[in-house]
This record gives sequence, structure tokens and C-alpha cells, in this order.
Amino acid sequence: MTQELVSLTIIMAVAAVSPIVAQLIPGKFIPQTVLLLAAGTALGPYGLGVIEVNDAVKLLNELGMAFLFLLAGYEIDPKRLAGHQGKVGLLTWGITLGLAWLVVTFLPFFTKQGINGVATVIALTTTALGTLMPILKERNLEGTPIGDAIISYGTWGELGPILAMAILLSTRTGWQTMLVLGAFLAICLLCAMLPTKALRTGHRLYRFLTENANTSSQTLMRLTTFLLIFLVTISALFELDAVLGAFAAGFILRYIIPDGSKSLEMKLEGVGYGFLIPVFFVVSGAAINVRAVAGRPALLVAFIVMLMLIRAVPVYLALSLDKRKNPLSSHHRVTVALYCTTALPIIVAVTSLAVKVGTMQSDTASTLVAAGAITVFLMPLLGSITYQVADVHPVTAVREIAHTPSDWRTIVREHAQVRALLHHQDRLKRLAETLESLEKQEGLNGLDSRRAELVERARLEIDRQLKELGLDPQLTTQLPHNYRYPKN
Repeated sequence: MTQELVSLTIIMAVAAVSPIVAQLIPGKFIPQTVLLLAAGTALGPYGLGVIEVNDAVKLLNELGMAFLFLLAGYEIDPKRLAGHQGKVGLLTWGITLGLAWLVVTFLPFFTKQGINGVATVIALTTTALGTLMPILKERNLEGTPIGDAIISYGTWGELGPILAMAILLSTRTGWQTMLVLGAFLAICLLCAMLPTKALRTGHRLYRFLTENANTSSQTLMRLTTFLLIFLVTISALFELDAVLGAFAAGFILRYIIPDGSKSLEMKLEGVGYGFLIPVFFVVSGAAINVRAVAGRPALLVAFIVMLMLIRAVPVYLALSLDKRKNPLSSHHRVTVALYCTTALPIIVAVTSLAVKVGTMQSDTASTLVAAGAITVFLMPLLGSITYQVADVHPVTAVREIAHTPSDWRTIVREHAQVRALLHHQDRLKRLAETLESLEKQEGLNGLDSRRAELVERARLEIDRQLKELGLDPQLTTQLPHNYRYPKN
């Protein structure tokens, strides 16, 4: 027990220090997740060896992964899945799966590496939506057109591989697999329908649960935790991956509470991001054999390149072909595609399962997990860069400078002003929507009145900036993201 406590103490010390270090890094371009993975690699069995991945730590690691996928499933709006962008996201993921199968099956490189199996195909189609959500919140992308697109395409990048793992990696025959999945689906439907029926009828049990949700009983939190562990246990009994049960629990929770619950969300995020999820990322890092990865640099680089070609390119093309419904600039489409190529938790799950059944070597699994860990750092970084430069319209600026080189300072300044203006408009729009919803619910109190005053000030500031740019505020109140200066 002493060694378990020592390992857990070190893991939680890393978890506590990581956000502080991330905040101190200039530009804040390294997500906390990357620091957790790096620390796990350095302190784990293949590094300094001060973290021992024993049974107790493994259990907390499984619970951390379960909470990560619970929160990922909870973020999914069923209406978004059934909507236009959700359907396009599903079609795009299907194309991605087909491309991955063709590449892994017929490209000689993967055959020589001995990883031309189904596990590699699934790993190449993933999006780490659960990992991306805190990054999107940190970068104020949640609720923006870019954030919505990332979630829509990323949802199928997480849900699709989970279903593919259950079907394609099963050791049962086809009809047995379908029977087991049917039984699991029936249990999930039962878990979703009973609370929904109690909610609609106003059952006494439901009233008791809601009235005691924020007392020492913490009834809703306990029931949510029970639902999570119950479905993860059912997954284990049915010999399905725990990821499926955890994701289903989050999806069911969103179905039961379609409008969400801020109180419950704060508690789930407190337990998840405050304790269990950092354990998962540190232990995932500890599973990376640095020597094995260093011995196969070609596989590491090739896997990351294949992820970008197989996952990012189809997402970019889908957004480009769907411009009427998703009028994003080319830079922003690149941003969405890069974020959707972030992949780690599913890679950890699928490679662990492949190693367990003997279809993949542990050294190969370490390399693929390391590649996934690199994407958690690399893809959001590249996406952030494209997002930052998108509204500056660098190509247009270069053309204007080439036309009148003497005005280069003015041109650069004006393009930067437009980018700042668009950024303020995004924030203003989100704040106005929040105030509008508050007005409908409860009316404005003193604090919200001050916020409304800030909104009005922001509008006046935008009008002032528009006038400085020589634009009429009455005609350009909603400056589009694909705004271009007229040529000089």
C-alpha cells in the first residue's frame, strides 16, 4: 500500500504543478495535457521509475479514462448528430475509415512494420474530443462557428472508432457480436428511459433527487457516478472495451438532461479534471517506452503524417464542399481540420486491446501512443497559429504590399485591426446571447445590468474602429470573417 500511495502522491503533484507551468510558459501554447504526458514519460517505468503502475494506479487510470469519455459523451448534443453538420461529419468519418483501410492494407510501409491490422486502421480515424474540450474552453473557441465545427466533426471521430472497436476488434463471431451489442444497447435504452419517464411524470423519487442534489447527499452526482461505473462494468462483463460504456453513460446523461445542468457539470469536471483525468494522462505517458520510440522514428513520423492526410484532409475538403452551410474561411477550415486530427485516448485504448489479444507488439503500441501524445501538442498549436493569422488575411496583405510597398506599415496595421475587430465581435456576440438567455429566464439584476452596459460600450468601440477603417457602422455591423480589403 505504501508504494501505491507514493506513486499516487507523485502523480497528483504533477497534476497540481502542470497548470501553473502551463500558465508561466510565454504564449501558453502548451496544453496542460502535454505536460502531464511528458511528466508521466519521464517519471514512469521507462524513465526515472519513481511512478509504479500497480493495480491501484491502473484502477484509477481506468476511472480517469471513463470520466474523460463520460464528459466527452455529455458534450454531444443529439440534435447536432441528427443535424446537417452531424450527417456530414458521419459521412466524412466513413470516408476516413475507408482511406485508412486502403492505406494500411496496401501501403508496403505498414506491412513491413507489422501493423497492417484493424487496430491501426481505427487509430488513424480518431479525434480526441474529450481531450480537446478543455483546450477549446481555454482558447475561447467553445460556442464559436469554429468550435461548433470541431465538435460536430470530432464527435464522429470519437464515436465512430468506439463503435468500430466494439464490432471489428471483437473475438466473437459476427452474429455473437451483434447479439452482445444489441443487449448492451437495450440496457443503455433502459437506463435512459426510466429517468426520463420519472422526469416527465414528476415522480416523488425524482423530486427527492433534485431537492437533495446540492446537499450532503449529492444524489444526482452519486447517480451519475453509479451510471458510469454500472455501464463500464457491463462493458467488462460483455467483454467490450470500457470506453464504450463510459461514452454511452455521457450520451445518456445528455439525453436525460438535454439543456445541461451547470451544478452537475461543475461537480463532474471537479472530480474528473481535478483528480481522475490527470491520473489517466500521467499513466498514459508512463506507458510510453522512450527507447522503443527512439528506435522507430520512421514509424513515429509516418503515423503522424498519415493522421494528417487521412483525418485532416477529408475534414478540410468536407468543409470546403459544404461552404453554404458552413461559410468558414480557408484558414479557419484548416484550423478545424487540424484540431480534429488530435488523437490520443482512443489510440491508448485500441493499442492496449491489440497488445492484449496479441495482434500488436508493445513496442509498436508505445510508438503509436507517443505519436498520439505528440498530436495533442502539435495539432492545437498549428490550429492556434492558423486561427491567429486567419483574419489577418496574409495572402491579401502580401498582394497589397507588393502593389504599394511604401504603404506596408499601414497595410499590416489595418489587417491587424480587422482581426482584433472580428475577435471582439465574436466575444460580443457570445456575451449578448448569454444576456438574452438570462433576460428570458429571470430578467436582469444589478450585475447583469452592468454587463449589459459593457456590451453597449463594446458596440460603440466597434463602431469607432469601423469608422477608423473608413467603413460605415450602419452598413457593416456584422463584418464577415471572409472580409477582404479592396485592392489599392
